[in-house]
Amino acid sequence: MQKELTAIQKSILDFLIDQIKGKGIPPTLADVAKHFGYKNRATVQQHFKAIEKKGYIKKSPKLSRGIELTFEDKFFVSRPVLGEVAAGNPLTIYPDAVDTVQLPTIAKMPKDSFLLRVKGDSLKDAYIFSGDIVIVNPNLDPKNGQIVVAIFDDAAVVKRFYKKRNEIELVSENPEYKPIVIDKKYSSFKVVGIVVGIYRSMNKKAG
Repeated sequence: MQKELTAIQKSILDFLIDQIKGKGIPPTLADVAKHFGYKNRATVQQHFKAIEKKGYIKKSPKLSRGIELTFEDKFFVSRPVLGEVAAGNPLTIYPDAVDTVQLPTIAKMPKDSFLLRVKGDSLKDAYIFSGDIVIVNPNLDPKNGQIVVAIFDDAAVVKRFYKKRNEIELVSENPEYKPIVIDKKYSSFKVVGIVVGIYRSMNKKAG
């Protein structure tokens, strides 16, 4: 049975998760020591032993990167929420993280992806509600019908994307909202990413 981690143990475990899921390989003792500013690797080793004893990892003493996560879908890791994006009237994406969310480790975070919190109800018929967290991948080209995060005139919205001959149409999934129509040559418009996932906490506050 897994036991509760201390704050530093949880920070180290979060780092292990990020490295394993982001790079595909566990960090070495030296990597962890450097990241947390420890001069002595033995300190890291002690933390590893404590985390292993509490049932979150399994470590092979013969391998420098011999760390295995033993919980996978039973743990949550803190991720920064970069701001709010409007599913209604446009809002500003803030330059710094405005919040964090406990995201399950099984939630896939593609490379360079980021999180935004939805505000408004214009996508309710697509089952995206105010307060939901959307995972945004900035490395994909938008295709018609996909839900995108777009910025125009320094404001951000999340809508369905449709590219026409001379216009871009951003469409809501709520009949109360009219489509936003933008000239394709409009310089202050940009799609910043495709929504590839949604996370909803059952005890989230209403947006």
